[in-house]
Amino acid sequence: MAQKRWLTEDKLALIMGLFLFLLGTLNFAGVDALGWSVKTNVWVSPDQIFSSATGTFKGMPGYVCLLLTYLFVTVFLSVGVKFLGGDVPRFVKSFTVVFFVSAGCYAVGHYAVIAATPNQVAKLGIPWAMGLTGEAGFIIALVLGIIVGNFTPGLAAELKEALRPEMYIKIAIVILGAELGVKAVDALGLASSVIFRGLCAIVEAYLIYWALVYYVARKHFKFSREWSAPLASGISICGVSAAIATGGATRARPVVPIMVSSLVVVFTCIEMLILPFVAQWGLSSEPMVAGAWMGLAVKSDGGAIASGAITDALIRAKLVADTGIQYQEGWITMAATTIKIFIDVFIGIWSFILAMVWSAFIDRKPGERMKFSEVLDRFPRFVLGYVITFLIMLALCASGPELLKFGKATIAGTNTFRGLFFLMTFFTIGLVSNFKKLWAEGIGRLAAVYVVCLFGFIIWIGLFISWLFFHGVMPPVAS
Repeated sequence: MAQKRWLTEDKLALIMGLFLFLLGTLNFAGVDALGWSVKTNVWVSPDQIFSSATGTFKGMPGYVCLLLTYLFVTVFLSVGVKFLGGDVPRFVKSFTVVFFVSAGCYAVGHYAVIAATPNQVAKLGIPWAMGLTGEAGFIIALVLGIIVGNFTPGLAAELKEALRPEMYIKIAIVILGAELGVKAVDALGLASSVIFRGLCAIVEAYLIYWALVYYVARKHFKFSREWSAPLASGISICGVSAAIATGGATRARPVVPIMVSSLVVVFTCIEMLILPFVAQWGLSSEPMVAGAWMGLAVKSDGGAIASGAITDALIRAKLVADTGIQYQEGWITMAATTIKIFIDVFIGIWSFILAMVWSAFIDRKPGERMKFSEVLDRFPRFVLGYVITFLIMLALCASGPELLKFGKATIAGTNTFRGLFFLMTFFTIGLVSNFKKLWAEGIGRLAAVYVVCLFGFIIWIGLFISWLFFHGVMPPVAS
């Protein structure tokens, strides 16, 4: 019983995320400990779907990588479930279904006609594609989970022991810190003006976005602080990760950030289908503005970077056709990626600020003094892991080009697990989403806030700020 009192799901996610991170860092000692994990590829033929995460295990069949990943993650999580007091045999049975169904959804989402971006279509030998990237698999997993959870509730109940979306997403966020550390070092080598402008843009946008969304949710839609804070973070920062972190800092019920997360995934897909083509139509003369806009407006990491890549391809193609000018590939994507990285780094800072505000003003009783220990207790442990992995990789990779190379090898292995945990998060979110109960909780009004804020001012403020800081900045012309 003593273990149950100190070991929470939050702390367990920190421990498990750091363990995966440490395995990944063995690359710095020349050991590729996670290279055998399964990677899902954009595919035309079924034999292309799965492969090993790194070239070290290049000859290993994809289905073997899938099975090894399943066995590793099942044992890995079963140990954690045991310490949490769960039913391990029942968890293994339920998790097996969750894992393979989730992997199947991701595979479908990576089908070339669904996932291929415009710059990939010709390489894959297909005439047309929707351009949603592999993140379409998250949408498929979420929708399938919702269907199963609402139309076959008996089956969802059988899988209950493995329906732990908060644990999955928290582990993924700890791992995400390592990826951002490597990418931040890469960004240090980019044009200094782009980095400086990107930092200014995200600070200005952030302070405007969060306050406005919080105000709209509270004043016009009458949501409580419990709902308004995660919603403001989810819409204004980077979606799922920010909503979960804010929910932990403000001690919201688990259903709150989970519902916000499901909306983020749906609206990210909508933005990816619309905004790059709007940018091609209206911003072809300001390509770097278009890239920055994708980073500020699209709320998931992969979605923002993918939108930047789509915009990069569309604008460069239009300019070549209209003017004959051919810009170097990647600079528009770089603007989107740089801004998104800086936004993500801000999650840890913002979680700490909100923990302080809630301790000092929101939840403090009259006459009671704020205790710093209360702030630390509120600060989500998995966000601490996110900060730790970010700082370690930032310090290691900034030490030299050779160490940066090892850092990239590290995240090649850990990213497969990050993607897998995100994927299982969305499938299990769907399974636990009983729409009768969610409607009573206010998911309809929640979606209305999202629509009003996103299309009412967030997209347009992001466009204005992108123009303000990147107007007149042009990518280099291709030789």
